[in-house]
Amino acid sequence: MTVVGVAGEAVVDDGYLISSRPADGTEVGRFPVAGAEQVDAAVIDARAASRWWIGLGDAQRRTRLLRWRSVITNRMTELAELMGREGGKPFADAVVEITAAMEHLDWAARNARRVLGHRRTRTRLATAEFSGHLEYQPLGVVGVIAPWNYPVLIPMGAIAYALAAGNAVVFKASEYTPAVGQWLVDTFAEAVGEQPVVQIVHGLGQTGDALCRAGVDKISFTGSSRTARAVMTACAQTLTPVLIEAGGKDAMIVDDDADIEAAAEGCVWGAFTNAGQSCIGIERVYALAPIYDAFITTVVDKAGRLTVGASPDDHIGPITMPGQLEIIRRHIDDALARGARAVLGGPAAVRPPFVHPTVLVDVPPDSLAIREETFGPTVTITRVDTIDEAIALANDTRYGLGGAVFGKRRAVQVARRMHSGMTSINSTLTFVGFSELPFGGMGESGFGRTHGVDGLREFSRAKAITRRRGPSVLPTMTFERTSAGVDRIVKATRLLFGGRA
Repeated sequence: MTVVGVAGEAVVDDGYLISSRPADGTEVGRFPVAGAEQVDAAVIDARAASRWWIGLGDAQRRTRLLRWRSVITNRMTELAELMGREGGKPFADAVVEITAAMEHLDWAARNARRVLGHRRTRTRLATAEFSGHLEYQPLGVVGVIAPWNYPVLIPMGAIAYALAAGNAVVFKASEYTPAVGQWLVDTFAEAVGEQPVVQIVHGLGQTGDALCRAGVDKISFTGSSRTARAVMTACAQTLTPVLIEAGGKDAMIVDDDADIEAAAEGCVWGAFTNAGQSCIGIERVYALAPIYDAFITTVVDKAGRLTVGASPDDHIGPITMPGQLEIIRRHIDDALARGARAVLGGPAAVRPPFVHPTVLVDVPPDSLAIREETFGPTVTITRVDTIDEAIALANDTRYGLGGAVFGKRRAVQVARRMHSGMTSINSTLTFVGFSELPFGGMGESGFGRTHGVDGLREFSRAKAITRRRGPSVLPTMTFERTSAGVDRIVKATRLLFGGRA
């Protein structure tokens, strides 16, 4: 195989985006870069395909989406191996990711009609002569700009729900995982070959910018908060609505009655899975004093047994983006320079293209490892004296994506008080696999929701219809009102709304 440059770096050569293996830089594939004209053409084709897709109706769309699900599922080991080559993801992690994506595809296909279909609304006395009707109609064409860290699950969270809602999709895969994106689109074409309902455009940031300006009906973006601002700026030029899932700095709280073994296992999984390259990864832990020492000992023991390398069987693979290595190193160095201690790992843990698990304690609250998203296999653990202190520190961030709490008697109360879009109790990251729960954040973690009922409605527009079913007892919306009629309206309004609560 040909070595194309820095391992994992996105390279454009002679109009082609070259994908490479993070571990050694060998070439995975070449894909034509789409300029503004190519992006515009894809959107035009998608617009025509969307009319066909809408015309199929719910039942036929469901059949085709379930066919696509079956194609992917029956070839999931092939896809998992590709994810390992292109993104460095361990085979087991890739399988788990694909399984979660299939759960969402299946749920969206099976539930779209129930969630979005026509229904009558309840009529109030003030409008008793009318019936109300509500349905959710497709937007048309949805642009999906997806990241590399979960190249199947994250785009599927938008694509599956947009398709189930009746939209066509133009997909801009990450420049770090274009082969996986192309594989998904190719398998959709195998399952749905009649029209280009799902298309892909490859390239760097300019391609994403072109998609934002190409006249799509909505953009779904997942990525950094910095890039999210650029996406919103571009979309503002055409008033294109956006769904933003940006960065995170998720916290985990360990109460004094927590199962320490389970909490440590959840911490290690939440912090180090996918080499820490997860927007919902646990980067900060606040443990109450009575269990703090035992918790750290157990975390270090479990994390110290994780294997790191390029083998499909290793627990932790390479850092996919070479530039992220310096950010991880800087966060570790900054914490130690401010008085923190590394009870596992440390500066020597950064061994490009790999980073070994690092656990930092006594980290000052103003350090980079506490304030900024690290996006690597590191975690800070802080001792707190009270649960209120733990919640205050967990919420002291400009982000608000996910989080976790381990405990018993007050775990639900703590979860509700955490400023995040999602919180797991006695587990970490599990909300992402629940097809009926919405996924999304607040603050600089973004807005809007994928997954579940909210995810289907995110890619739809509400259509309200009223229908007269009899004469008006109290005519209000007419110039033929009489003075006596107005007096009756006043009396009726007072009778309906003037009493005590």
